[in-house]
Amino acid sequence: MKYYVDASVSRAGDGSREYPFKTIQAAADLAVAGDEVLVFPGIYREYVNPKHGGTPENRIVYHSVEPLKAVITGAEPVKIWQKLEGTEQVYTARIPNSLFGDYNPYTTMVSGDWFMAGFIAHTGDVFLNHKSMYEVTSLEAVKNPVPYRASWDSAFSCHVWYVEQDEAADETVFYANFQGLDPNEEDVEISVRQDCFLPAAEGISYITLSGFTVREAATQWAPPTAYQDGMIGPHWSKGWIIEDCEVYESKCSGISLGKYLQPNNDNRWLEWKYKDGTQTERECILQASYEGWDKEHIGSHIVRRCHIHDCGQTGIVGHLGGVFSLIEDNHIHHINVKKNLAGAEIGGIKMHAAIDVIFRRNHIHHCTRGLWLDWQAQGTRVTGNLFHDNCVPIPLADLDEESRRALIAATGEDIFIEVSHGPTLIDNNFLLSDRALKLCTQGVAVVHNLITGSFAAVGTGTDNGSENRPSVRYTPYHAIHGTRVIGFMSILHGDDRFYNNIILQKADLDPVKRELSERGKQSHSMWDDMNFDAGTSAFDEYPTEAEWKKMFEGPCGMGADNPYTDRYYEHLPVWVEGNLYCNGAASCVKEINAVKDSREVCVGVEYRENAEAEQAGWYLTGNLYENLPAADVRVISTKTLGMAFEPEEFYENPDGTPITFSADYFGDARAARTIPGPFAAAAEAGRKLC
Repeated sequence: MKYYVDASVSRAGDGSREYPFKTIQAAADLAVAGDEVLVFPGIYREYVNPKHGGTPENRIVYHSVEPLKAVITGAEPVKIWQKLEGTEQVYTARIPNSLFGDYNPYTTMVSGDWFMAGFIAHTGDVFLNHKSMYEVTSLEAVKNPVPYRASWDSAFSCHVWYVEQDEAADETVFYANFQGLDPNEEDVEISVRQDCFLPAAEGISYITLSGFTVREAATQWAPPTAYQDGMIGPHWSKGWIIEDCEVYESKCSGISLGKYLQPNNDNRWLEWKYKDGTQTERECILQASYEGWDKEHIGSHIVRRCHIHDCGQTGIVGHLGGVFSLIEDNHIHHINVKKNLAGAEIGGIKMHAAIDVIFRRNHIHHCTRGLWLDWQAQGTRVTGNLFHDNCVPIPLADLDEESRRALIAATGEDIFIEVSHGPTLIDNNFLLSDRALKLCTQGVAVVHNLITGSFAAVGTGTDNGSENRPSVRYTPYHAIHGTRVIGFMSILHGDDRFYNNIILQKADLDPVKRELSERGKQSHSMWDDMNFDAGTSAFDEYPTEAEWKKMFEGPCGMGADNPYTDRYYEHLPVWVEGNLYCNGAASCVKEINAVKDSREVCVGVEYRENAEAEQAGWYLTGNLYENLPAADVRVISTKTLGMAFEPEEFYENPDGTPITFSADYFGDARAARTIPGPFAAAAEAGRKLC
């Protein structure tokens, strides 16, 4: 059955084409397996709570009749601004608290495990022409705003607001500085609702959301130990498709593929501080496994061709609930660039337990951090993606010392893989930020990428942070292509493979970052070595496979001639072969068939408007592929890569079939002997990347 929705009708009908519903929720109350909800252009100021799910054969489809013209928003307009007496640019508005119902975003603070609450932040926001303004903590700061230097848009950061409660009148009182604009003539809104399209119940599966604009909700911080909030989300179910949507201006997260509510364990570290947060996370994982977390009921979602931008915490977030999913062809950018939220859960995508998740052909740029795979990245593949400009926003040398320290603590990278046992596969990508991979982990294969940044935090970043006591972070690993926990182990580091990559040291690296690299070599920080030097030389001290196996010669057990041994806790071996190094990027001393490029090489990426000779889009720039040195490397396969040590799982497809890296970034075939990097041939460097 088809239901029709049209916000422009004067009176709600019965959902027929002739008499459509006025709200999407009216259709969501009725739609069952096989039904389609067709939504006409308009602004839908509602929280849509789908009441029923579909089946694998008969999905429920919510479809915007005109792409992106049906807008689901968590915000309401405000047209009652009055100029504050004695000021020129400050306006005030009083909103009855009855507008907010049971959830007032202006009495609800952003909070949760791993959130750095150094700044008072409400879950609500004030939007000027659909761009969120900056919250401040006093009326005086509204009257005399100061540019926030840490922001990626410090000029706009003087558009500020402050909120307080008039309890006697039961009103929320706003004060805002619109920098000379009249808010009653502009499009000014405040976020009112927490979510936009997300079922309140668990297990509402097999829904498609297609072609909507979704924006401006007052979402809450989404750590892995809590119910994970998002403007859109399947809420602990299976088989959703979220496609062709534009998602932006969520206070915290845009799309959540995350964890359900565990009342006994929700943000428990924040509320009950006597166990370390990583221990409460382990408890969350095991509790979920007893309460239905398996392939039959959870995950297998698809997020594709979505434009996700300007969210405060993440574009896509998930823990446990995103397993077996496919995230492809999305454009994700400007995430956490206001820098008004901070914590350990920030990125264009932040995914815990990305078991058998494939991230392919995404374009992720201008985020504090691009993709963060945290805990249990097992059977995870990142392939054919374009990453660039995922870093701190402005040259560090331009900042005062306090701002510099704050940004250094949040120095980002294209991909961060943390406390996972693998196998995690990174292939055919462009990693063009100053730091390419942060590797507080093991069991990673890096194959046929173009890398213009460093490998950071090699061999570190896996303890809990105790000052004087051992604080090993034990992490679970799982049955092959499943969720069942089969063991816990610390991270030994190593068990990594680097084949057929092009690795380039940037010549124009920020001088302060060069200084940080030198400091990091001396500081021995347990969190991050601050490395900005490109190359595989960070693995010089790691054993080869033969050297590692030699440690196990002789008797095992507790015999008289072998009472103690460190061999089970030494670094695992690494395999390095066939990489091309440019601009002085340093190769691992144990590498096989390394090639050095003696030229001065530059590489970048730029957006080009539609021109006569080429399509509009993003293109590689520079001279890398001009007179590329001869490099004859073999095609890599699952057989070459072997298996990740701890889970004893091969680098293979989620269905267990082997992978041969015979296709390049574009899907073009490689010859039996080929060149390093993501292209099968140098001539492909002139083609549009995305």
